[in-house]
Amino acid sequence: MNDFNYIDHYKKDAVEFDYFETRKGATKHDESRVREYIISKVPNNVNSILDVGCGKGWVAKEFLPRSKKVFSLDVSITNPAIVKKLYPDVNHFGITADSFHLPFSNQSFDCIIASEIIEHVYDPAGFVRELFRVLKRGGSLIITTPYKEKIIYYLCIHCNQKTPANAHLHSFDEIKLESLYKEDDLKKFSFETFGNKALIFFMTYVILKFFPFWLWKIKDKFANLIYDKPVHIICVYKKG
Repeated sequence: MNDFNYIDHYKKDAVEFDYFETRKGATKHDESRVREYIISKVPNNVNSILDVGCGKGWVAKEFLPRSKKVFSLDVSITNPAIVKKLYPDVNHFGITADSFHLPFSNQSFDCIIASEIIEHVYDPAGFVRELFRVLKRGGSLIITTPYKEKIIYYLCIHCNQKTPANAHLHSFDEIKLESLYKEDDLKKFSFETFGNKALIFFMTYVILKFFPFWLWKIKDKFANLIYDKPVHIICVYKKG
């Protein structure tokens, strides 16, 4: 049940926090690997991509030069407006909308990306259901989120209630993610875990940042065989 005004919250969040600040060190490297994983899952033949929770607009930056139509969507006005100015293109559309009530017809997009978003939403199943509604047959819904995250709570000084760190409401594994959508139009669910916690802890990014994605991916998978602690999961829901 939604027990907070998420629309007002994330509108204020976009104003109070700079989504466009320059990342550094391990955080920068980790985010770049998440993006590379997503890019590797986007089919080459897609024409339209919906970027849900567009953040700093990396999807537009990556796919507009490939002649794809990109719809940068956020519940706030702030981020889509900035992203549209950063990446002006006839095929780029900045959209302000609630992801639970998308202003699009059924089967509108070839691919939908929701990166590090689902852990923030009050109703993950409803979120996936609405995204699947606007996904075309044969399309891919790509979701990334922290893997088996242990959510930490703090006591809010304003309301005196427990509040989760980073506004993460849910923790996911592959079983929970697959259970979110079971309708007949789901053709296939697949997933991969990645981002070894030990490699991040020991600051190996100073070397691994020079590795191309395919080589880093091999190194990361080998590390998770030895120490099974991935920090991310990426899943693809394929619509039949």
